[in-house]
Amino acid sequence: MPLQTLAMFFLGTLAAGGVLWVFIYPMLSGERRADQRKASAVRPDAATSAAPAARGATRNRREQLEETLKEVEVRRKNVNSPPLSVRISRAGLSLSKRQFFMVSGLLGVASFGAMFAAGFGLPAAIGAGFAGSFGLPRWILSFLKKRREQKFLNGFADSVDVIVRGIKAGLPLGDCLRIISVEAPEPVRSEFRSIMETQTIGMPLGEACAKLYDSVPLPEANFFGIIISIQQKAGGNLSEALGNLSRVLRERKKMQAKIKAMSMEAKASASIIAALPITVMLLIYLSSPNYIELLWITSTGRTMLAGSAFWMFIGVMVMKKMINFDF
Repeated sequence: MPLQTLAMFFLGTLAAGGVLWVFIYPMLSGERRADQRKASAVRPDAATSAAPAARGATRNRREQLEETLKEVEVRRKNVNSPPLSVRISRAGLSLSKRQFFMVSGLLGVASFGAMFAAGFGLPAAIGAGFAGSFGLPRWILSFLKKRREQKFLNGFADSVDVIVRGIKAGLPLGDCLRIISVEAPEPVRSEFRSIMETQTIGMPLGEACAKLYDSVPLPEANFFGIIISIQQKAGGNLSEALGNLSRVLRERKKMQAKIKAMSMEAKASASIIAALPITVMLLIYLSSPNYIELLWITSTGRTMLAGSAFWMFIGVMVMKKMINFDF
């Protein structure tokens, strides 16, 4: 009997605990309130009915951004190996391909004649003619291109600031670009004039600005084209984006000047090392001309002199590569 009473008491207690767990515990623990919040969050209303449209707009904007960035990436890959006409235009020259080849041929003939007349022999004269025809003209194009790009960078940040101030004052973007195409220094003026002419014949302004990187292959020009192209397709605060670009341009210019100042010691050492053999040869010639004139009187001496000049040139190029920093 006591055992049956104890069993009934245990079962009654277990049943009462189950009832309390089912009906009372959810209210005390907050599970019912959490279920109500979940139900209200997933309940369809006017806001959630508009969500698909908002998601569609966001998706379209993301697709436009991805398409623009893909176009920029393709343009950046193609800009590293341009044809000859593009390289001539990047150097700021107005020569045609035919005129360029004629000038290259004249330089080759002049180099061949100068070396042969100096008595360096036919092989050295042929090498000089080859270098004058193919190496020297392309080196000149590279030199003019770098000088033009440096001039562009010197005036580009100020031009971007003009656009920022004009947009903040309420001017349209096209009017700001037109002001730069008239008042900015060269070559910024000619590049923005080309943008305005391209936009006038029907090309969208974003694509016209993106083509700036084709004629001036600089990261700064690429940044500008990306910002304008994305703003034209997806919208946004253009003045803030261009203001950030202007700040980045000026910080990059400061960094370039700092790197140049820090590398001046290495450049001075390289210049001294490169000039040392020529200086020693000149001093020996002034003191003992009969001793050193064998280098250009005999064929063996001329060969040794040409080989030494070649290896000296290789050493100078290696030192130049070591002290030039890309950032």
